[in-house]
Amino acid sequence: MTEPDASVDVRAAKDGRLVIVSTPIGNLGDLSPRAVSVLSSADLLCCEDTRRTRALLTHAGISGRRLLSVHARNEEARLPEVLGHLAAGKTVAVVSDAGTPGVSDPGARLVAAAAAAGAEVTVVPGPSAVVAALVVSGLPTARFCFEGFLARRGSDRRRRLEAMATEERTSVIYEAPGRLAATLGDLADFCGAQRAVVVARELTKLHEEVWRGTLAEAVAEFAPREVRGEVVVVLAGASPAPPAEAADVVAALRRHVDGGASWRDAASAVAAELGVARRGVYEQALAMRREDEDPLS
Repeated sequence: MTEPDASVDVRAAKDGRLVIVSTPIGNLGDLSPRAVSVLSSADLLCCEDTRRTRALLTHAGISGRRLLSVHARNEEARLPEVLGHLAAGKTVAVVSDAGTPGVSDPGARLVAAAAAAGAEVTVVPGPSAVVAALVVSGLPTARFCFEGFLARRGSDRRRRLEAMATEERTSVIYEAPGRLAATLGDLADFCGAQRAVVVARELTKLHEEVWRGTLAEAVAEFAPREVRGEVVVVLAGASPAPPAEAADVVAALRRHVDGGASWRDAASAVAAELGVARRGVYEQALAMRREDEDPLS
């Protein structure tokens, strides 16, 4: 992301504000009264696809609003125009095609630029596929991470799969329906076939599906199917690694020292590597060093 245009300063415009408005992810009944109020009164509506937003406005009985197309390919170029409206004291509402703008959708650049220029930025919270899939999954929700869309191939995809293999928090992933089976297969390879997973499809819509099982079962279920609609994958976190035993500490220390590390450096590395108390590792390292120096003692 490039730096916002610093030449536009909207601090003097007390009434100019940018409003992030969440819209339904499928069921139009989820459009909140507050969202309708903001969309009805905003001077400018920034939206991904003007056709989809006009359909939403028509459903809500809203007409006469000025729409500006702001999508992934032109968001940066639209910044000066949007900041100009804010500097003139206007209210600019931002919506995406579905859900909350800025979450795997355009909007983050607008928010960053408006905040940097001194504009008021506020939000009308509401539907989000991330949160909807997480809470309906039945998997732990106290701590979770959002992975968005994985890279289709290459080293970046491998790095993120490797990270999820040891991630103890619940992970939420977006995926295109045509790539779901391949991603489930990769997750099974990296995370283990018995890891619990939930596939949430078409949330809030007529054909909503929430499938639960293991990664092995998910591969068998979805590989033969023609999957359609919006898909969110919720992956259970990895089980915490078992505590290291004394033999593990000794073996790790020996490996580091044989590799050329000092006993002090080896102890620091092993403590971090195995997640054990440094003091105990240092004491073990001292004992091993003494044995190496005087093997007959």
